Amino acid sequence: MVKPLVAIVGRPNVGKSTLFNRIVGERRAVVSDIPGTTRDRIIAEAEWNGRRFLVVDTGGIEILPPNVERGLRPLPNTPLLEDSAPFIPLIRAQAEMAIEEADLILFLTDATTGLTGADREVADLLRRSEKPVLLVANKADNEARDQQALEFYELDMGDVYTVSALHGTGVADVLDVVVDLLPPAGAEGESATEAIHVAILGRPNVGKSSLLNRLLGEERAIVSPVAGTTRDALDTEMTWNGQKIVLIDTAGIRRRGKVEPGVEKYSVLRTARALERTDVALLVLDAPEGITAQDAHIAGMIAAEGVSVVVVVNKWDAVDAATRARRPEFEAQVREGLKFLSYVPVLFVSALTGLHVHQILPTVVDIVEARFQRLPAGQLNDLIRTAVAAHPGPSKKGQRLKIFHVTQTGVAPPTFIFFVNDPELVHFSYQRFLENCIREVYPFPGTPIRMGFRARHKKGEAESQRP
Repeated sequence: MVKPLVAIVGRPNVGKSTLFNRIVGERRAVVSDIPGTTRDRIIAEAEWNGRRFLVVDTGGIEILPPNVERGLRPLPNTPLLEDSAPFIPLIRAQAEMAIEEADLILFLTDATTGLTGADREVADLLRRSEKPVLLVANKADNEARDQQALEFYELDMGDVYTVSALHGTGVADVLDVVVDLLPPAGAEGESATEAIHVAILGRPNVGKSSLLNRLLGEERAIVSPVAGTTRDALDTEMTWNGQKIVLIDTAGIRRRGKVEPGVEKYSVLRTARALERTDVALLVLDAPEGITAQDAHIAGMIAAEGVSVVVVVNKWDAVDAATRARRPEFEAQVREGLKFLSYVPVLFVSALTGLHVHQILPTVVDIVEARFQRLPAGQLNDLIRTAVAAHPGPSKKGQRLKIFHVTQTGVAPPTFIFFVNDPELVHFSYQRFLENCIREVYPFPGTPIRMGFRARHKKGEAESQRP
């Protein structure tokens, strides 16, 4: 289920990062009085009135002097960070991309400076986008500034909402309107959608686009040995044995310190959003390089979204014969580096020669079937009772964990709720034990399992709460 995206857009130094931090509820963006501080977009999840959505902080949209447009330094006395001028066109391009991607836009202005030419330019840009826009005047922390903000009605963009992002004044009122305007929340499905969505992820230059082309059997994506060729998530639909499959080629994800300002930062955002609509991710590794810390980081991104996974070790043809002969040992190294994905299949392929690529799509279809599997309640509870009898739950201060019953509350990924006497008694290691017991009987290949623990009300409490 894809979460709606809210983009905070405006000219420099109007308080976009401060508002972002206020909405998200933590200090995630760098805040500075110097225009040009935010060069790339930051994305985080927020929740208001029970509704979850994504918020994106963008760099300020500038009116560019002619010499800056040519990539030179700004005119003397231009209030920009000294080294920001070369990035201004890229900052603007990122903001425009965020506008294109957003479901709702918060157009932020500054009540202390009033309406400016830059505000008018941003307003014109937003009108062309035809996206829903809320006009928000920030820094309105007293009655005089509230009155001054009235001049923003000249932009003819509807009501003007006055806030102080620094102090939190008025932000709740804006968020009330935001959640009312967001697209309706989708319902969690009980069966796989008509098309299986498969995202191809990995570090730059591991052969993701080459793998896409091999799966399609034709040149449908640009293939290049230059790392970072793929900028946006690219969807391509195919049919395999009567099953519709949407392949999503994504940009390579570098280590955080290696990501360059500009379009590449945006491509990472697009990759993160692509995961939200993905059933199965193909995590592509580079066989000659082996498993790396960045591979594990990307795997963590996938696991956090509850997406199923196939680990694809590409370029297997490029390793020496001795390494190929030790494939079980190589696979053990991969699994050691991805301990939290012990349930995933590992395939050794070559996108260049086609070696074992035919194994990928059958594996994906099997995983999707498991992803939507619902277990019989009686068998599930018998399984857990047997496991607890063999290995009782942990105890604390003389009280032992008791599991009364378990129920499966959802699929994609399979989700189980355990009703217990005290959720605080559940240790992580025992949770892992319960998961392993389930997987011994129901393997759920390639698919994460989500588990929750709730306190069961005593009989008298439960009856008193009935309507």
